[in-house]
Amino acid sequence: MVSWQAIEGSPYPLGVTYLPEDEAYNFALYSKNAAQVKLLLFQEDVYEKPVATFDFDPLVHKSQRVWHCRIRRSEMAGARFYGFKVQCCNDRRCLLCRIDPEKLLIDPYAREVFFPPGFSRSAAGRPGSNIGKAPLGYILPDHTGFDWQADHIVPHGHDLIIYEMHVRGFTRNPSGDVSKEKRGTFAGVVEKIPYLRELGVTAVELMPVHQFDPQAGDYWGYMPLNFFSPHKSYAADQNPSGAITEFKTMVRELHKAGIEVILDVAFNHTTEEGISGPTYHLKGIDPSTYYLVRNDPSNPFLDYSGTGNTLRTDHPAVQRMIMDSLRYWVKEMHVDGFRFDLASVFTRRSDGSVGEAPIFSDIATDPDLTYVRLIAEPWDAQGLYQLGRDFPGSTWLQWNGGFRDDVRRFVKGDPGMVGALMQRLYGSDHLFPDDLLHAYHPYQSVNYVTCHDGFTLYDLVAYNEKHNAANGHDNRDGSPVNFSWNCGWEGDEHVPAEVLELRKRQAKNLFLLLMLSNGTPMFVAGDEFLQTQGGNNNPYNQDNQTTWLDWSRQELMQEHFGFVKKAIAFRKRHPSLGRSRFWRGDVRWYGPNGAVDFNPDSHSLAFFLSGKLLGDLDLYVMINSHWESRDFRFMEPGPWYRVADTTLKPPQDFAAEAREEEVHSPHYAVGPRSVAVFVR
Repeated sequence: MVSWQAIEGSPYPLGVTYLPEDEAYNFALYSKNAAQVKLLLFQEDVYEKPVATFDFDPLVHKSQRVWHCRIRRSEMAGARFYGFKVQCCNDRRCLLCRIDPEKLLIDPYAREVFFPPGFSRSAAGRPGSNIGKAPLGYILPDHTGFDWQADHIVPHGHDLIIYEMHVRGFTRNPSGDVSKEKRGTFAGVVEKIPYLRELGVTAVELMPVHQFDPQAGDYWGYMPLNFFSPHKSYAADQNPSGAITEFKTMVRELHKAGIEVILDVAFNHTTEEGISGPTYHLKGIDPSTYYLVRNDPSNPFLDYSGTGNTLRTDHPAVQRMIMDSLRYWVKEMHVDGFRFDLASVFTRRSDGSVGEAPIFSDIATDPDLTYVRLIAEPWDAQGLYQLGRDFPGSTWLQWNGGFRDDVRRFVKGDPGMVGALMQRLYGSDHLFPDDLLHAYHPYQSVNYVTCHDGFTLYDLVAYNEKHNAANGHDNRDGSPVNFSWNCGWEGDEHVPAEVLELRKRQAKNLFLLLMLSNGTPMFVAGDEFLQTQGGNNNPYNQDNQTTWLDWSRQELMQEHFGFVKKAIAFRKRHPSLGRSRFWRGDVRWYGPNGAVDFNPDSHSLAFFLSGKLLGDLDLYVMINSHWESRDFRFMEPGPWYRVADTTLKPPQDFAAEAREEEVHSPHYAVGPRSVAVFVR
C-alpha cells in the first residue's frame, strides 16, 4: 500500500532528503505567507532553463506552514541543482508580502550551495528574474558514509586555550609551507596541525565557515547566506560534497591532535541586508517571519546587527532553523562548540524590545547539545550590553571585553588600574559571581587581549591611530583605538631599535598576563609571531596579504614565538591558574613591599597563589607597568625560582625548567614595564 508521504511528501525534515528505499527525494520549505510555491530543477551547465519543475498544490503538498513534495529520481531528468519561486499572498496590507515572484530562491536548508558562472549579487537586488544568476542548492549524490575512525575528543578543562583562526587567512599566504592547491582551505588547516600542536593550543575557534556570498566583499564571513553548508571556496575539493568531506576530515584530524573545534556562527542576520539588499532566500520566502520588521515602507527592516537586517529569533520557525543548524554541525560534522556573534540579538522581541529568549532553554534541554561548548558575544550592534550575569545563557562562556580593556589600560600605564587588574586576574567575579544565588564559574569568562575585530597584538603596541585606507575609507582620525599605545613611534617605518624592543616587551607582558589569569584564555592567530595588519583595525573586506598570516614573521619573530610557546605550556602545567572555582583563600595580593597600593599613580601589583589544593607548585607574580624599575620584596617565604622575566633577553626571559633559576635575595628588581613569575 502506498503511503501518504509517498504521494504528498513529508513536512519533515526541512530541506532536501534522499530516500534510498524509494529512490526519491523529499523537498520541504517553510513559508507562512506563500500562496504558491514552485520547485525548479537544473542540470549541470544549464542554469537559465530548468529541466523539470513542480508546482506545489496547497491542498495536497502543504502541512500547516510547510510546503512539501516527493519526487522520484527517475522523474528529475538528471537534475543536480534546485531552487524555489514563491508567490506571496498578495495582501497589499501586508507590507513585506510585496516580494518578487520572479526571484529564484535558494533553500535555507541546502547542505551545499552552488554558484553558477553567471552568478550576480546585483541581479538579486534588482526587480525581475535572476534565473541563471542565482545561487542554487546541490542535490547531493548518495552518501556512502564518512569514516570518522572512532572520532572522539575529551573536552579540555584548565588547559583550554582557544586560538581564533580564519580558515582562509591561516594558510593562504604563499609564505607558508602548505601545498599550493590547499592554501586557504580546510585541507590546508590539516597540513598545519603539527604547528598547532607545537604551539600548544587546545581549541581552534574558526571564524564563520557557513556559506557566505562571494560577491559581498565579506572576507571575515559575518554575512551568512546559508547556515547548513560549509563555505565552498574554503575547500580544495570543489566536487559535489567535497567541502563537506573536507571539513569533516579537518575536524577528525584536529580531534586526533587533541584540539577542539569551535565554530563562530552569526545567527543574528543574513547577507540579504535591508530593503535595497539582494533577495536570495528569506526575503523572498517569508520576510516577516524570518526578520524583525516594522510598518515603514521606506525602511521596514529593524537593524540590531549593523548589517541592515535582524533575524526574528523569537519566532518558532527561526528558532527551529537555528536549532536544526546546531544539531547538524554537532551530529553530522562533529564540531565541539559554537561562538555566537552578537548573541544578545536572541533577546530581541519582534518589536525590537528586550525580553526572554526561549531559544536558550531550547539549547539547554536538547540532548544533542548537552555537552557542546557555548560561547557568547554578549552584546548587539545597537547598544544592548549583557556581559556577565545579565546574559540569559547562564551556563555559557562569554567574551569578556572588560578584561581586554582593563589589561590593555594597565599595561599601557593608565592611572588607577591596579584594582581593575586584580579583578581581571581573579576571574572577573563581579561579572560572574559565585554566590549562592548565581554560582557562576571563572572559566565562563573568555579572557582576551586581541581578537579578529581590532588591532593585532603587534599593532596594539605599534599604532595609536587607525590606518584603514585599504578598506575604501581611511579612518585615521588621531583618536586612541581601544587603549592602544605605539610605544612612542607610529608604525614601523624607520622605527628606532629601542622602540621596537619596548614593543616586544609590551607584547610579552600582555600575553603573559593573559596566561596568568583565571578564566579561559583566547588569542587570535598570528599573535604568536606578532602578525601585523599595518594598523588596520577593521579589515573585514581585506582578502589579501593584509589579513593572510605572514609565515615569514615566525622566523623574524622567533624569540616572541618561543616565549608564547613557553607561556602556553606553563599555563597548561599549572591547573591552579585556570580553575573551575575562583582562587578564594589560595591567593594573597601585595604591592611591591607590603599591601596593595591602590593610589591612582600606582602601577605595580604582586600576588601569591597557592597550588597545594590542586597538587601544584606555588606561584609568585610581580607586575610593574611603571616606566621605571621597581624593587619588589617577596612577601612569602622561599626558596623562589624565577620562571619568567619579560625584561630579560631570550631565552632567559622564560626558563625551560620550573626550578632552574633560584633567587637568593628576598628582593627582586622588576624592570620598567615588565612581569616576573616565580615558583616554589
